[in-house]
Amino acid sequence: MKAPEESVDGLRVNYLIIFLSGMSLFIGAVLIFMLIIQQVFGRYDLRQILPTTSNLSLMFEDEASVAVLYSKYTEVMLPEGSTWINDNVATWERFVRQNKMVAEVIQDEDIELGNHFKYSLIALPGCLALSDKQVVQLKKFIEQGGSVFASSGTGSFSNEGKWKGWQFFTEVFGLNFSREILPEETYRRHTLRGNIPITAGIPTGFSLKIATWDRPIYAEILEPRANQVSFWYDYRREAGLVQEEIQKSAGIAHGTYGNGRWVWMGFEFNSVIGQTEDYVYFDKLFINSVNWLLNRPTVFIHDWPSPYEAAAVLIPTIDEQAGNISNLSSVLNASTISATIFMDPYDEDITSSLLRPLAGIADFGVIGDVGFKETIIDTTNKLYKKESQFAVLKAARDTLKKLAGEDPIGFRPTYQFFDENTLQALSAYDYKFMITDSSADRSVPRLEIREEKPIIILTKTSRDDYTVVRDFGLKSAEFQRYTYIEDIDRILFEGGLYILQLHTSQQLKGNYIGVINELTKYMRNKKMWLPSIQELSEWWIRRGRIEIKHEVRSARRFMVEVTNPAKIATKDVLVEIHLNKKIENIKVSSEIIGTPLPKYDFDSKTQLVTFYFDVLEAGESRAYLLDFDNFGEKSVELF
Repeated sequence: MKAPEESVDGLRVNYLIIFLSGMSLFIGAVLIFMLIIQQVFGRYDLRQILPTTSNLSLMFEDEASVAVLYSKYTEVMLPEGSTWINDNVATWERFVRQNKMVAEVIQDEDIELGNHFKYSLIALPGCLALSDKQVVQLKKFIEQGGSVFASSGTGSFSNEGKWKGWQFFTEVFGLNFSREILPEETYRRHTLRGNIPITAGIPTGFSLKIATWDRPIYAEILEPRANQVSFWYDYRREAGLVQEEIQKSAGIAHGTYGNGRWVWMGFEFNSVIGQTEDYVYFDKLFINSVNWLLNRPTVFIHDWPSPYEAAAVLIPTIDEQAGNISNLSSVLNASTISATIFMDPYDEDITSSLLRPLAGIADFGVIGDVGFKETIIDTTNKLYKKESQFAVLKAARDTLKKLAGEDPIGFRPTYQFFDENTLQALSAYDYKFMITDSSADRSVPRLEIREEKPIIILTKTSRDDYTVVRDFGLKSAEFQRYTYIEDIDRILFEGGLYILQLHTSQQLKGNYIGVINELTKYMRNKKMWLPSIQELSEWWIRRGRIEIKHEVRSARRFMVEVTNPAKIATKDVLVEIHLNKKIENIKVSSEIIGTPLPKYDFDSKTQLVTFYFDVLEAGESRAYLLDFDNFGEKSVELF
């Protein structure tokens, strides 16, 4: 018998070398595998890749589980035959299905018995009545990390239909009930703030149209853990101190309670009325709210160039006392702010000697009559026909050019209304923007394209001097300044565009002109951008062309791709990344070698990651990886 270490041919077989070689190959394969995993998924630890029951279940897990409470306790409070609860629940189910989620309708007993803890999100549509057991169980659910999406006066009645008050509302949501909106008002406009995760993709200052048949609720934020998303206050119709009224008229809020999250809306989904646009943006609002509640990320481009929180433009108008327009020169020179001066070019008081000295420091716009509608409600088109509108805009342009030596860049309809013919005429004669009051649905510009030419539409966003000086009768510079600042602060809260319209017969008088200098200083101190309308238009067009893609790669890695497909560069772009969960130990890297890294900030209080791009060149695309640790859950980078 031969020794084990000898072969038939006399060659030796060293089993130790074979074993060690095999182990080396195995370890190498494991290391390569782990390196590939880290390159794809970022930071991780071994517990995440072991074939445990919990890890395998993640591979087959459905979308986040959503429960919608059908409140029988509320239903018994309603008149016999009422379908109010059923309609609200059905609407919620429809929204969930449209957004590719699955919702299960649950009953009051499911919450009372504690069978609701298996869900990630519980919706409480129209749940005015909650039992004491439900209140306790819902509080536990949110405290332990669950999320609740509620509407109207949640839990203000007992399961027996008796009034309980606002204890649940105040304790869980951190809100104070202000008042109800009575059905006699028919409907109310509900203004949304911009540049926050809940309203991403919705124009800043957009006004939802809400019917009042369900008695929508005004609420006031009481605690820092609650954040105001919107307000009911309408500066056009309501009196009062603007900031105070805004604070007391929250209609949507979101925040935390314990380890969980909540979103509250002071109206039911079925109360949203209006045009297609209202429903499109409300659907976006719903998606954003659910994403926030389920800790899903939201990424969007900030409305304004870095580091500005809002913007403002100055629009003087020559009416009576045309000579006062010369007072504007001192303001523009002292404040280094630009302006676009509007006028009726056929006014006999407007002369070349009046306008030409301003040509180097201001742009010009014309006021023209393109027709008239008696009321906004009147759907009969009483604007001029296409040929007439074209003639009006061409003649106005030619007349003003002879007077000022420059083409006008802006147009304002005499009666504020416009239609498709107006937009086509603006494009044909190279007007860059239009000012109107007839579309007060946002506080940021609206971009329209006609014949491949961009046209910016700006909507009145504040009280002009006709209101402040003439109608309010404010002769004191201090009172004038305070009233304007109220609107500036409101626009800052929204994050929108402040349009200051002034007239030669009012604020542009010599004894009032100093107020404008004080306002520009105030706005600069508040991080408001003060561009010319030409600069504003160019920025808004470039901003609108930037494309963003994002993808969750793993529990600790997120990818963001920013592309500028335009033919010109874009400067000072600010991209906000809301991962909607607590994170720490941020690291940013490029997905493609050689891509320059952006400047970025991480705010640990808001969990906001902000990318700053000084320049995005024409056609440039950049992809970045954001690696992080989930708060309190440390990981180790193996390579």
